[in-house]
Amino acid sequence: MSSILDLEIFVRVADAGSISAAARTLELTPAAASIALKRLETRLGTRLLARSTRSMRLTEEGRRYLDSVRLALATLAEGEQALKQQTEGLSGVLQLAAPSDFGRNVLLPWLDDFKRAHPNIQLQLLLNDRHADLFRETVDVALRFGVPSDSTLVALPILPQHRRVACASPGYLARHGTPYSPTQLSEHSALLYLRNGGLYNTWHFSRGDQMLDVDVDGDYLSDDGEVARRWALAGHGIAYKAWLDVAEDVRAGRLVTLFDDWQGESVPFNLLCPHRLQVSEKVRVLQAFLRERCLVLSR
Repeated sequence: MSSILDLEIFVRVADAGSISAAARTLELTPAAASIALKRLETRLGTRLLARSTRSMRLTEEGRRYLDSVRLALATLAEGEQALKQQTEGLSGVLQLAAPSDFGRNVLLPWLDDFKRAHPNIQLQLLLNDRHADLFRETVDVALRFGVPSDSTLVALPILPQHRRVACASPGYLARHGTPYSPTQLSEHSALLYLRNGGLYNTWHFSRGDQMLDVDVDGDYLSDDGEVARRWALAGHGIAYKAWLDVAEDVRAGRLVTLFDDWQGESVPFNLLCPHRLQVSEKVRVLQAFLRERCLVLSR
């Protein structure tokens, strides 16, 4: 079995293109680094690097082996970090993106509890209904409603089964009447919403095997989910919201759900990571924490 140091030296040499440069990053002599590479090649029975007096490059075998070594070292580092966190408690920065409405009105008080349980965590929260680019922005994980549009992302389920609901304030229904079928939405003012730059004005419903798509219209339009909820509370129209966003409003009587014999669009709720190696122990603890809270709220 190759030593971890030999593998680390191989990766550093491949990245730097020089034994001397790689040795300096590890505070080794070039001779010691060269011996480690030869030891690794001898154990594998193949050349990993083609060397000349002026250049060095990976062989075909070296290129294939490099990917495996990178993954093995990353997995080992993750395991060491997880073990350290188990013995010392969770720590470090946790960067989280979340939808605006859920983030401000539901998530914020929950994160206070999470921080009290894990005081060494540094929380960084980004609230925006625009989907954060997890590969480019400084975000570790993102809470998102709906099926991930990018299949390369790792989805950690919070609520696999969750739905949108049509709802309005008692005041609005008293003034304009209560619709008893989604087909009656054309007679009412819908609170329109921009989602990822596009107008979301087709609301989806199902009842058994029956599917119904309803085009809606109205005088209010926003790109912020919390604004749509506030307009609904103010009696400006009918909103189509994830149940988690309005559950407390419905239970308090501030909003009323409509045509409950129809089910709104399925919107699973996930915690997304750009790569499985970034599913750290603190991310898994956060997932379990949020899942428990969301299950209670969704009942």
